[in-house]
Amino acid sequence: MRIDTLHPVTSRRLQVIADSATLEAAALAFSAAHIGLLIVCDADGTATGIVSKSDLIRHLPAGGSGAPVTSLMSRSIVSCAPGDDLRDAWRVMAKGNLQNMPVLSADSKPLGVLDIRDAMKVLFEEEELQEHLLANYVAGVGYQ
Repeated sequence: MRIDTLHPVTSRRLQVIADSATLEAAALAFSAAHIGLLIVCDADGTATGIVSKSDLIRHLPAGGSGAPVTSLMSRSIVSCAPGDDLRDAWRVMAKGNLQNMPVLSADSKPLGVLDIRDAMKVLFEEEELQEHLLANYVAGVGYQ
């Protein structure tokens, strides 16, 4: 299954913030439901970094809320593309202990955010369907 099949879900989780924004603005952006990752973009809309809720929580006590989001963002972005296989993306997330992964276009424009729980739900449903089809095959259902 390709990641673009989850576009309705991943696009709802997309939250973009300008690289000129403050940490206070980032904290406000996280107050929206189902947002666990902010994609930091330059003026052209190209992803330049990411900020997670845990990054922000770890940083706020030490810094000020008026600091720029670029002082906190991770510049090394682990991402996936719409055409990537969901199972492969899930493996990368599990290996890297990532809760969220940006979905980026070929030109690094943000398209969505894949949450590991959404990936696991779809993969689990896919496995249940395969199990059901196999059980029917073994039982001879539909082959009478």
